[in-house]
Amino acid sequence: MSPRVLVLQHEDKAPPGLLLPWLERAGIGCDVLPAHEGYAVPAALTEHAGLVVLGGSMAATDDALHRWLLPTRALIAATVSAGSPFLGICLGHQLATVALGGEVGPHPGGRTRGLFRWSPTEAGREDELTQVLADTDELLHWNRDVVTRLPASAQPLAHAPDGTVQAARFGPRAWGVQFHPEVDADLVVGWTEGTEPEAELRALHDLRARQDLLHPAWERLLRRFAVLATAPEALPA
Repeated sequence: MSPRVLVLQHEDKAPPGLLLPWLERAGIGCDVLPAHEGYAVPAALTEHAGLVVLGGSMAATDDALHRWLLPTRALIAATVSAGSPFLGICLGHQLATVALGGEVGPHPGGRTRGLFRWSPTEAGREDELTQVLADTDELLHWNRDVVTRLPASAQPLAHAPDGTVQAARFGPRAWGVQFHPEVDADLVVGWTEGTEPEAELRALHDLRARQDLLHPAWERLLRRFAVLATAPEALPA
């Protein structure tokens, strides 16, 4: 039986997207937990090789409106502490930051919409996960909040052109990315709100026109996570 990861979803409009076929192509299955539908978030991983936490439109500390966020942060902290594989995408990255002692807040420059080049630190060039990305690769950012202070134990792996954290390593088998490697234009069109129509339409146009060229790099990243998640030393005891 192939190993499986738990994929935690926050809202209908932010599903796993291409993450599912790409991980399955790499030999790892996915069990999606739609926490926003009232399904209980476990306290720890017991039946899964790793955890992926997806993005969402809510803030990482909107606990009063979205009651699953608190147990999700607890699950992330338990997963990272146990040394089990973890990947946080956008909101998942922000939730991990807060869960592990860092801070998240609104981007001082406003919402971010569009494709931005991968800009790794030296650590990011050598990291087990992010080394598969090249400096020429571009990634979709679609967020309101950003990490304002990483946890003391975390290491920045890349910075976006505006200086905000683009990716971080939270532990031996734990990563967060502010961008979305799991999407295509058909999925992202559901995120448009009309508050910044020009920026949204431009980002969607660029993604739709170029996604066939962009997706190979995004798939490499997710399939690399699958490899790390199924390595013997990464499996829970």
